[in-house]
Amino acid sequence: MEYRKITAIISAGSLSAVEEALQREATIEVAITRIKGYGDYKNFYDPEWVSTQARVEVFAALADVPQIAEAIMGAAHAGLDNDGIVAVLPVETLYRIKDHVAPAPESGHS
Repeated sequence: MEYRKITAIISAGSLSAVEEALQREATIEVAITRIKGYGDYKNFYDPEWVSTQARVEVFAALADVPQIAEAIMGAAHAGLDNDGIVAVLPVETLYRIKDHVAPAPESGHS
């Protein structure tokens, strides 16, 4: 099965709505990080020009990507410059730790 990583940088104010939208979607893994940064929107009132944002990372099956990206954009859209971006990247390999089978220990005998 092919997987993709969806990374969204969104306004921190829309994070709750995006989380709720993702809970309704078939996702493999979701990680959320609060970050500071700027893109088209710069906070000129802050000496560093940055604003508080959120990074949402989702690992999902290729077939689910358009629906998940649409859910993120629909929940985050406010029509403002700082609404954010969504990027989709290929995932070369995805390992599920719960599926890991540890190798049998070697006996140490020759």
